Amino acid sequence: MTLRPLNPVNCEGLLQPGCSLLQLDGEVLLFGQKGWPKRSCPTGVFGVRIKLSELRLRALSFSDDSNYLPPLRCPAVCRLDPHDGLPESYLIHGGRTPNNEISSSLYALSMDSRGSNRKLTLRCKERELVGEVPGARYGHTISVVQSRGKTAFVIFGGRSYMPAKERTSENWNKVIDCPPRVFLFDQEFCCCSAYTFPELSDGQSFHAALAREDRVYFLGGHSLTSDSRPPRLFCLHVELLQGSPLVSCDSLDCGLSISSAVIARTGPSHKYIILGGYQSDSQKRMECSTVTLDEKGIHIEPLQQPQWTPDIVHSRTWYGGAAGELGMLLAVPTEGRSSQTDVHYFYLVNFQKEVKGEDDPAQQCCSQELSDYDNSTPLEDSEELYFGREPHELEDCSEGEGDKYNEKDEEDESQSGYWIKCWRGCQLDHNTWEPFYSTELHRPAMIFCSKGEAGHWVHAQCMELTETLLLTLSQGNQKYFCLEHGGLPHQEMTPPRKVIPLQRTPLKVKHRKSHTKLRSSPFKKSVFRRLFD
Repeated sequence: MTLRPLNPVNCEGLLQPGCSLLQLDGEVLLFGQKGWPKRSCPTGVFGVRIKLSELRLRALSFSDDSNYLPPLRCPAVCRLDPHDGLPESYLIHGGRTPNNEISSSLYALSMDSRGSNRKLTLRCKERELVGEVPGARYGHTISVVQSRGKTAFVIFGGRSYMPAKERTSENWNKVIDCPPRVFLFDQEFCCCSAYTFPELSDGQSFHAALAREDRVYFLGGHSLTSDSRPPRLFCLHVELLQGSPLVSCDSLDCGLSISSAVIARTGPSHKYIILGGYQSDSQKRMECSTVTLDEKGIHIEPLQQPQWTPDIVHSRTWYGGAAGELGMLLAVPTEGRSSQTDVHYFYLVNFQKEVKGEDDPAQQCCSQELSDYDNSTPLEDSEELYFGREPHELEDCSEGEGDKYNEKDEEDESQSGYWIKCWRGCQLDHNTWEPFYSTELHRPAMIFCSKGEAGHWVHAQCMELTETLLLTLSQGNQKYFCLEHGGLPHQEMTPPRKVIPLQRTPLKVKHRKSHTKLRSSPFKKSVFRRLFD
């Protein structure tokens, strides 16, 4: 087992904790990161390519008949091998969005087609569970079991928000362990049923679930109730009988104290490698283990660990996923080092012995040769919001010049960087800045001011925008103007209508006699005066 550092090419800020790595049609996919325009991925799914110690990402698209797949972090993911003429696919349940919303939906992800340039097109269908449906959760697992020629799925564990009746303003975002119930649903009708067992007394999340035929093993996990990671190991036995299924649970002794581990299958047999994870809140698990499932049960043996680098040893957090035949992809945050431009360090863990030449797995692609990866465009950090773009900039062209990098598309960092002085009242400092919105992570959210022909970027926090208003502006095509150029009243009020005054010409009578002035002498005046008196 060897460790190889990777150099991310314009994608170092895109991999975040909670992301998932999938494998479809021989290609590794990154799922769980929301893409934003201009040069990002509106679908949130990327193709991963590792070649010559370089890590590149490529935006993927969905078919027209697909359902919307939101960016989900820490979901339950289960791979389905090809069967009965159906292609390989994935089931994705639950998960947490970048806006801290927890999902309870179930999605089926598969390959739709490949374009003329071998670009992968995905298809996503949302499936509805009926019966005793599991609630919204994340950090749980979903496993496939097969018994008596039938197929079913098992959902267990996870975390969720407190019940609505118990939530207050103080504990609104507090999460708790889901009740330790096991959910079983069939593949055809998605009819779900729940089971409880005395062995499963406490809830657990971020555990490992390994399945073989009609048995599922739950290994490790973290419990919020006791704030511990006990070395637990449970075996769930499922018999899919003609009527109702028969489910039983046993507690085993040879468990591991671990959570959030990376698990990779090393071949067609049920042999797995467990790497990474945590033993406690302040201690990573540096050891590696191999797990083998056979007719007799489960066997856990230690495995020689790779030679960890100082960055990995001294880091507080790490995460990653299985990258198919390439091995495992690990990411270590730089943890606030101002001198480092990259957000993470990336490493590839190879299971096989390192060899030189053409057989080096790190020099092979995880898919066929795609020149678009070499010309891949820089991708923005998925955590930050970019508003004010036109709808046509969201279109993902799969052919022609749409996927090629164009130097003219690059923006001047001195004018569009994150830490610019956006206006005279800007107070953001790179050294003291802290996330203000729930969608921010490493950089502040920005919004585009449409003043003038070129426009300019401003910080949403400097513009005193609420998160609700920020999301509202992102959904429409209306233009935004910063406080220096009119602000919200300028864009929300209807501009005053210019009324041209009417020039009314008075009507003139053609044959109108003018008033005649009577001229009288003093004698006549005296006569008329006496007459009227």
